[in-house]
Amino acid sequence: MPMSFVGSALRGTFFLIFGLWWSVRYPLKYLRRKGDAEGQPSSGTQRAEIFEGAVKALFALAGILVEQFVPTGPHLKLYSPETHSWTELTHWHCSTIYLFFLLSGIMDMVSQSRLKLPPGLDRLSLCLALLIEGLLFCFRDYGDAALDHHLHSLLAMAILAGALCALLEVFLRDHIVLETLRTSSFLLQGSWLWQIGFVLSPPWGGPGWDQSDPSNLTFLTMCFCWHCLGAVAVVGANSAASRCCNESCQLRFGDIDVELDCGLCLRTKGSRGALLPESGADDK
Repeated sequence: MPMSFVGSALRGTFFLIFGLWWSVRYPLKYLRRKGDAEGQPSSGTQRAEIFEGAVKALFALAGILVEQFVPTGPHLKLYSPETHSWTELTHWHCSTIYLFFLLSGIMDMVSQSRLKLPPGLDRLSLCLALLIEGLLFCFRDYGDAALDHHLHSLLAMAILAGALCALLEVFLRDHIVLETLRTSSFLLQGSWLWQIGFVLSPPWGGPGWDQSDPSNLTFLTMCFCWHCLGAVAVVGANSAASRCCNESCQLRFGDIDVELDCGLCLRTKGSRGALLPESGADDK
């Protein structure tokens, strides 16, 4: 049974939001870490991880509720004794995917807490969520719908790429190349899920594309390559914009840096002294 357009668009929006956010956040984090001699994670980075986890968990919880309680949903009923059959397995299939992303979001928040968990568990939980998503799409019953199977096989490639990057990040934390590849894979998943919705369940109604036409398979494979190029272009454009923003936001006046913290401190490059207000020398 093909997925509805709303369901595909909802999942696609989830991946697009995170992909677009990461395409700005990771380049900025890399540039600031590169300019920081200590290279220690800041409290702002930890707050961003907690915020991402909360958004991921809330979005996944909303997805589960939507899949279960839409008018055609199973309403938490897995098996029907009356018909002796499973109830709306497509909705249960999507709810399971959201469930693992919900757990991933919770792990993102717990990893930044005071529990002192081993590093990398947040990326490992994300890898697990992506692998579960790919597993369910690969072993779904497509019947004779060759086009449906082909579309989700291409989607599985993007899912596998994101899962591999997340797994490598368990051991190579804050690696900008892996973060960029994971960002691209999320953007690719998001845009391709929207494409799947338009192909199989057009929002304007009517039947989807012809499942038996082999030229559709050829075109959509080429279209997937265009989506890959678009994801890379978005990441590149946002990275360039992030670099320009980072450079324009730095306050530099000749050889003097201006640091705004709890007070005003003007420090001259290459010197250890500080220019402070005359009345505050004793307090300092």
